[in-house]
Amino acid sequence: MELSSATVGALLAVAIGASLAAVVMSLLALLGQRRVRASYRVFSLGSREDVLTLLRRHIEEVRGLRGDVGTLRDHSYGLREMLAGAISRVHTVRYDAFDDMGGHLSFSTAFLDEHGDGMVVTAINGRTDTRVYAKAVRAGRSSHHLSEEEERAILKAVEGGARDGEEKLSRREARVIRDAS
Repeated sequence: MELSSATVGALLAVAIGASLAAVVMSLLALLGQRRVRASYRVFSLGSREDVLTLLRRHIEEVRGLRGDVGTLRDHSYGLREMLAGAISRVHTVRYDAFDDMGGHLSFSTAFLDEHGDGMVVTAINGRTDTRVYAKAVRAGRSSHHLSEEEERAILKAVEGGARDGEEKLSRREARVIRDAS
């Protein structure tokens, strides 16, 4: 059986098309394989181990890291509890305790922890002497009589959080506060 030239030409065209399609598919497969190998190199960090061994090692590392994170979390909770009693809120109110004294040399400073516990220290500066008073503070309050300046220092320390601050009262403000108490 002889094939006509048209049939041979058609078969030749189909064979050429099929071979071109095979070449394109092989190039695509090579590019895909190249991408897979590059990804594997990144995943394996240059190791020559098989995928299952690498996965097993990575899973063990993740378990170890989870344990480390748990340990660090427990440690940070312990530190937080320990620091809860540390002085973290400080505020100073400076003022002139007496009309004939200037320079805001008298002061009341509150030293509190995050619960508002601590003390307020007041120094009253006079011409010949300075008197210093310390009063215990619990939850932002004291069982001792507090001056307006001491109350203000405690309030500002509690409001201020971890920031410390200082404020100066004018003579007039200090006089008004003193007269009110």
